[in-house]
Amino acid sequence: MTVLLGLAYPFAMTGISQSLFRQKANGSLIMSGNRVVGSSLIGQNFSHPKYFHGRPSALEKPYDASNSGGTNFGPSNAKFLEKVGQRIEEVRKKNGLDLAVPVPADLVLASASGLDPHISVEAAMLQVPRVTKARGLAESEVEDIVAKHVESLLFGFPGSKRINVLRLNMALDEQILCKRQAIVFESGKGVKGNGFSERNR
Repeated sequence: MTVLLGLAYPFAMTGISQSLFRQKANGSLIMSGNRVVGSSLIGQNFSHPKYFHGRPSALEKPYDASNSGGTNFGPSNAKFLEKVGQRIEEVRKKNGLDLAVPVPADLVLASASGLDPHISVEAAMLQVPRVTKARGLAESEVEDIVAKHVESLLFGFPGSKRINVLRLNMALDEQILCKRQAIVFESGKGVKGNGFSERNR
């Protein structure tokens, strides 16, 4: 029994997962060129205006996969209400929102794990004007990129459509790089640098 459950079964499951679901079994890693830049399952802390921002993380070190968790505050807890109020004001300030514009809940409420890599379509669209201004792109360009990264619901189950923030921000960087290469190509000069950079997050 020890050999069966302790050796044979784990080896069999590992072999099956590596054969049929290799990308998922290895952590759903996202690559930029030859570099691993993250996982599609774990959010990252983006703060630069030119990037879309994800859900807040209640962890001391945001999105720390080795220490996932939430605050466990109830909806009437004073500290919780104060923190959410601060986040709402921060979102309004960063995105230049009027007081009449509602702020999507996922931009001010941390997930239970503190690792959520997704935001709602509404949360992404709210940030389009800020990202557009910071990158010098047309709003229609950014909206098209957002639309292309809307993830369908799994097996058609009820729920809200969502967008992976890391994949969306990588697509924005790739768009800028392609434009830069096109300009350089037309001018007959070389171009240096590619891939997703952590320095500007």
